[in-house]
Parts: sequence; C-alpha cells; structure tokens
Amino acid sequence: MDKRILLPTDFSKNALNAIRYALNLYGNQRCDIYFLHAYQVHGYSIDSMMVPEPGEKFYEAARKKSEEGFEKLMEILKLHGKNEKHTYHTISTYNSLLYAIKNTITKKDIDIVIMGTKGSTGSDTILFGTNTVDVMEKITECPVMAIPEHTTFILPKEIVFPTDYTTGFKRRELNHLKEISKLYGSFIRVLHIKENPELSRIQESNKILLEAILEDVNHSFHMLKDIKVHKGIAAFIESRGSDMIAFVNRKHRFFGSMLSKPLVKQLGYHSRIPVLALNDYS
Repeated sequence: MDKRILLPTDFSKNALNAIRYALNLYGNQRCDIYFLHAYQVHGYSIDSMMVPEPGEKFYEAARKKSEEGFEKLMEILKLHGKNEKHTYHTISTYNSLLYAIKNTITKKDIDIVIMGTKGSTGSDTILFGTNTVDVMEKITECPVMAIPEHTTFILPKEIVFPTDYTTGFKRRELNHLKEISKLYGSFIRVLHIKENPELSRIQESNKILLEAILEDVNHSFHMLKDIKVHKGIAAFIESRGSDMIAFVNRKHRFFGSMLSKPLVKQLGYHSRIPVLALNDYS
C-alpha cells in the first residue's frame, strides 16, 4: 500500500525545505504526496459566523493566489527530479491550517504530516513557530515531523528517543519511528535523564517493554545524570551528531515541556535536526 504523506505549505522557503526533506526521506517508497495550502480571506476571521462565498472579490483573489503558489511550487519541484514512485496532489482550501490538516488526514487517510518549523513571517530567533507547535500538539491522528530551517537531508543514521519510562509503550505508536530505522538502518538511541538513584518498578517494567518493541531494529539504551533534561538532551545530540529526535506526545505533557519557549532557547535557536512527534492514539 502506498504511503500517504501530507505536506502543508505557505510557499515559504522553510516550507519548501521541509518538502524537499520529505521527498528525500521517502524517496524509495511508493507515496501519494498531498501538498496542502490553507488560505484565509482579507476581512474575514476563520472563527467568524460570516463565511466568504466563492465569487466574492477577496475570496477569489485569495484562491487565485493559492493556485498560483502551487503552480510555482510544481515548477520548482521539477528541478528536484521526477520520482516515478511519487504521485503529487494539491489541495487549496479556505480554512485555518489546523482544521485543514485535520480534514485532510481524515479524508485522505494520511500516514504522516511533515512541515517546516516556521512560516513566511517566521522570526530568526524563534525555532518553532506558533503554527508548528499548534499542529504538533493538537494533531493526534498521525505522527507529525517538523523540519528546522536550513536543514538539509542526510541519511538518519541515529535517532534520539528521550523517555522517562513513567508511561508504558504501545507498538503501534512507535511504528513510524521503527519504519525510518528499518529504511536506513538507523540506530535508535533511547535516552533517559536520571533523576532518582534507581528506576522504579514501573519504570523498569516499561523499559523492558520498550526493549521488546525495539528488538527488531538497531537500538541502544543510554543514561545521563546530574543534568537537567533539556540540557542533557541537547548535550547528547550535540556530542554524538545525532540526525533526528523523536518522542511520544502523550496528551501534550512531555511535548509541552519539550518545546516550551525557555527550553527552545536552551536547546538552541538554530537546531539542525528534525523532530518527530509520535502519538499514543488514545
């Protein structure tokens, strides 16, 4: 069965970079690629009871701009080279980005969303833009991967998977992580930042479960102590030159701490590795 990938775009350089990363990451797989542009109309709010109608001046102007954006994008992607395994589809819709993504995931049975970390108005001093954080927090139907600005595709030889072992793991929530590992022979480096002298009985049990789930992929377990979580993750990634970080977004608890503004500053404004947010689907 073909993989179904959703690539939201606002036609910015960051979005284009994320698209190129996705096309390379799944370059050897048969894929239906859905490019999505959610546009809004001047003078209307998405939350307003007033909805612009097709045919109205501002609606048609916004729709035309979106269609022209896709024409330019398709021309740019021709330079990327044609991949016979990839089939392109474009979706242009009046909606908020979040709801457009949710609707497309449902209608097209999307497997993964891949997007840039910043939009066309993104600040150079903010790693994760508001839209990206919103999508990664609230999209629970499938994994979301965020590609930092200026990240170029390299084979993901090592993926860091931080965990505190306090919650059990499900095989299905780790499927995409394992899939990438199998595609490239990537090592999954499970990282635990030690806060207590010993793991609790529950933590030990969850670690054993995780080891069983990862038994058919390359993996190893690592532990750091006497360091704060965000600094430990950053130091581990930097010292090893890791290529990706992945974590399970459990009702936003870990994600909230992971990508809060203070933590983003401490991890570094200019991260160069993709972030894969998995979901527990509960």
